[in-house]
Amino acid sequence: MKPANVIPAKGPHTGHSQLFAGIQYKFFTRDLTLWYSKHKRDLPWRRTRDPYKIWVSEIMLQQTTVSTVIGFYERWIKTFPTVHDLATAPLQTVLKQWQGLGYYNRVKNLHKAALLLINEHKGILPKDPRAIRALPGFGPYTTGSVLSIAYDVPLTIIDANVRRVVMRLLALQGIADTKQDNKINEFLLKVLPKKGVGDFNQALMELGALVCRKAPLCILCPVRKYCQAYKQGKQEIIPQPKKKIIKDIHAVIAIIKKGSHYFIQKRPSKGLLADLWEFPGGKIKTGEAKQKALARELEEELGVRLKYSKHLFDVKHFYTQFRVNLSVFACSLENDPKIDTTHKWVSFKDFSKYPMPSGSAKIVDKLVA
Repeated sequence: MKPANVIPAKGPHTGHSQLFAGIQYKFFTRDLTLWYSKHKRDLPWRRTRDPYKIWVSEIMLQQTTVSTVIGFYERWIKTFPTVHDLATAPLQTVLKQWQGLGYYNRVKNLHKAALLLINEHKGILPKDPRAIRALPGFGPYTTGSVLSIAYDVPLTIIDANVRRVVMRLLALQGIADTKQDNKINEFLLKVLPKKGVGDFNQALMELGALVCRKAPLCILCPVRKYCQAYKQGKQEIIPQPKKKIIKDIHAVIAIIKKGSHYFIQKRPSKGLLADLWEFPGGKIKTGEAKQKALARELEEELGVRLKYSKHLFDVKHFYTQFRVNLSVFACSLENDPKIDTTHKWVSFKDFSKYPMPSGSAKIVDKLVA
């Protein structure tokens, strides 16, 4: 089944269904876009129609807050101002520039897609949704957002903000997940304007980000008169709350020095945090003492024996579903670890050349202090 939003919409008046009876499509669209024109945030990617820059911003914004992305986006555009600059850069340089944003498959796909654009599309993002969908990293949402904003192609978009907004507008019951998207897309196809599609799509997302939040600010909402959840007094329980389970992970980290150099290792090319560099160490088993875990991990990972260790500090870092507690130790060994393409001694000033997970980057910062 093709995602709904790779098919251009027929316009805002494609017939009415019982589900959307009472919604005044034309006036809803007008009121929302007027609010957006007056209240939208001044964000750097909104000052351009360059498809490449809009694409970069949309990839960065996936699973990352706007406030975090601004600095990364500005540095990225300065380093890789064009698709060609990105395509010709080494992957390690690209990963380093991305360091701290997480979800590194996003940037790997960005790099792969840039190469394909140079080789197959003369460095230009095509306007055809089907051509875009053939590129790595372009799902329904990214296709709709980039093409509607850059080229005004009439495509709908559904992200977490849009899903929450429309579920409240229509008083849709249940958890905000993809099972709701067919009904949501049906509504969006009716309210999508013939022109200014990009602004309308951004207006929906902006409404969800600033007003129709998890704890909604209905008094500030420009379209509350259309909202069925508001009329029914159900805006606080639509969507149905979903309890998020955070798993605690405890790990030990070894800081191994040789003169002025530190030992680091590269993670595998597949799996969590693939291709990033880190200090050796690993998870503490249930009931295991930290010192024992440290010795075990060093022997398992590097084939070395721990001679001495001293606790330096602890680092706590949050991922989407994990809270990682890192206990960091200065270590001396009875035998040296092997050195190859995935194991290196690095001077402190050269840490900046090696992309690291955010937790490891925090350790580096503490070692500097």
